[in-house]
Amino acid sequence: MLSSLLWILFALLAVIVGLYPGLYFLLDRKFSLLAYKNEGTLLNVSWNIAFYTHIITGGFSLLVGWLQFVARLRNRKPGLHRNIGKAYIFSSLISAVAGFYLSFFATGGFTGALGFAFLAVFWFYTTLSAFVHARKSRILRHRDMALYSYAACFAAVTLRLWLQLFLLSGMAFIPAYKVVAWLSWVPNVLAAYFLIQKKH
Repeated sequence: MLSSLLWILFALLAVIVGLYPGLYFLLDRKFSLLAYKNEGTLLNVSWNIAFYTHIITGGFSLLVGWLQFVARLRNRKPGLHRNIGKAYIFSSLISAVAGFYLSFFATGGFTGALGFAFLAVFWFYTTLSAFVHARKSRILRHRDMALYSYAACFAAVTLRLWLQLFLLSGMAFIPAYKVVAWLSWVPNVLAAYFLIQKKH
């Protein structure tokens, strides 16, 4: 019962945050994380291209990626599983590259930039590895790398959860953001590692 509720919560958070980028097209975009960006960055053409590329493709990856871990769908609809997987890999690789570029403009200075740069590299590597292993029919390794990839992708969710927790505790935004640049994804990766070890 508890595991089912946690799975539902996991999927619900992925869907909600996956749809979140739509708000940047419906509202004045200088809200949430962008409220702390300077005008020079917000007017930078290359930054804007990277930003919208990152949130659209990353949001899509988050929105559909969790479906790949539904065993019933994977077993009964292998063609659909492959098609969703291809779309996830394509969008994730693009989002990771855009995210790496954006890391150089990250709020929180060097600490924040380094955290998000490592996240982007890790996401790109694990996503590409998942694709390569699938192409070579190394299914177990493919599934391991896919889990690591989505753990990195899910940082979009955990970043917001941790950030809100720190802000509610009274921590200032900039120090909190420096912490979540790492805390948003490192525990996710560790959780994926322990799940893989338990499975094997």
